[in-house]
Amino acid sequence: MPVLTNIAALARCLPAGPQSDLHVIPAAALAWEGERIAWVGPEADLPGRFGGWAREDAGGRLVVPGLVDSHTHLAFGGWRAGEFEQRLLGKSYLEIAAAGGGIASTVAATREASSEALLARCREHLAGMARLGVTTVEAKSGYGLTEEQELRLLGIYRDLGSGPQRIVPTLLAAHAVPEEYRGRRGKYVELIVERIIPRVASERLARFCDAFVEETAFTPNEARRIFEAGKQHGLRPKLHADQLSPGGGAELAAEVGAASADHLERISEEGIGKLAAAGVVAVSLPFASLYLGVAPLPARKLLEAGVPVAVATDFNPGSAPSYHLPVAMTLACLLQRMTPAEVLKGATIVAARAIGLEGEVGSLEEGKSADFAVMDVESVEQWLYHLRPNACVRTVGRGAEIWRAP
Repeated sequence: MPVLTNIAALARCLPAGPQSDLHVIPAAALAWEGERIAWVGPEADLPGRFGGWAREDAGGRLVVPGLVDSHTHLAFGGWRAGEFEQRLLGKSYLEIAAAGGGIASTVAATREASSEALLARCREHLAGMARLGVTTVEAKSGYGLTEEQELRLLGIYRDLGSGPQRIVPTLLAAHAVPEEYRGRRGKYVELIVERIIPRVASERLARFCDAFVEETAFTPNEARRIFEAGKQHGLRPKLHADQLSPGGGAELAAEVGAASADHLERISEEGIGKLAAAGVVAVSLPFASLYLGVAPLPARKLLEAGVPVAVATDFNPGSAPSYHLPVAMTLACLLQRMTPAEVLKGATIVAARAIGLEGEVGSLEEGKSADFAVMDVESVEQWLYHLRPNACVRTVGRGAEIWRAP
């Protein structure tokens, strides 16, 4: 039953108030018992009942909620470094995909990889994320694209769920039409609707059902059918929307009551209004915008319209080959003109809302999970403007220490 004291500033990141309000407590203390936060507030006001609890020293540093990466493609085989050079030399994402690269190449590598190798690789990535302060990770399938392969990837996420970090699994069978279904895309949609979704639901392998709505992927009508089937089986929609073209993805996300609409680099004014009216979270993915050389989502317009904006990595081997969420957060400041406070809330409580866990993680409140990170800075502004390999010196998830700097 520890009490963390000597905290220079503690950002509570409460759900209430504007995204720019971190509810910072200076000179704070944090007490937790087991997996739950028991008390948080000014150290001078620490109740007497904690007098016998063990004291731990934060060293005059910043404490934030455990970071939430609300969009990753965690399990995959291979890398796609060659495409990096192709894009630098002028090839577009769509041109690379049309030539057999992109998602299709990762699907081939993932199918060839053993489950043991994929599981070990995921654990390695998660350990790296923990060192950065990340305690909750959404993880998508989507690199199997057959019934058995998609269930295999989600089964790996189930196995990872017994680790120190929370894993939130998402079915993304509608990531791309696999090569064996070219010219028979309707049959593949049927496979998702009639076989994959029912099996995933019956085995409780996912919480969400995602789809990539794009010229090279799925149409709004196809995605709508997939989401209807998913909702019938208890899988809430999420949506890759308006990334490369303004395809009405944001409007569809609002229509189907999606938990989030992700990417949104090409969102329309109408789409912004509909997301706001429907209460859908926008998830910004600045690594993808940077690597693909496209303008990022219009964060200021979204925030001003009342749309909450989460910040995530989109970690994948092609368009966002990094799980470094703090760097993505700095990019959200620089590319999207979000303030450090807006970004931190976007990577904590807003991100938790994007994956349906805002009642459990994402803010430092009594009764919620004891997930937090200690950053070797005195303020959020100093942390996100001073780009360095890692400011995190300690990560605690569910009340247990999962990383401490040597």
